[in-house]
Amino acid sequence: MEQLNRIELRGNVGNVRFSETGTGKMARFSLATNYLYKNKDGDGAVETTWHNVVAWESRAIPDLGIIEKGSPLYVCGRVRCSRYTAADGTEKQSFEVIAARIDKVTDSAAGNA
Repeated sequence: MEQLNRIELRGNVGNVRFSETGTGKMARFSLATNYLYKNKDGDGAVETTWHNVVAWESRAIPDLGIIEKGSPLYVCGRVRCSRYTAADGTEKQSFEVIAARIDKVTDSAAGNA
C-alpha cells in the first residue's frame, strides 16, 4: 500500500520568525485559511483555521523573503505531529506543516480562494 502525507494550503501569513541554524535559514510562521459556509439561519459565516508552518531555505524554496505578515501564500508540504510534556506535566501534541514548496499568490488566484 502506498502511503501519502501531503497538504496544500492557500491563505494569509500571520506571525513570522526567521532564524539561522548550522544547516541554513528557516522560517516559522502561521498561515490562516478561511472556510466560507452558511449557518443554520442561512447567514454567511467564516471559519478561520491557523496552521503552523516550518520552511527551510532550499532549491524548492530559494527565497524566504516572500514570507511577510499579511501576504497571501500557497504552501505545499507534509504534516508532522510532535508530542511533548508541558511545564505543568501534562502530555501535549502539536501539528505543523513542513513546507516543501511556497509560492506567492497573485491577485487573480487569491480571488478564487
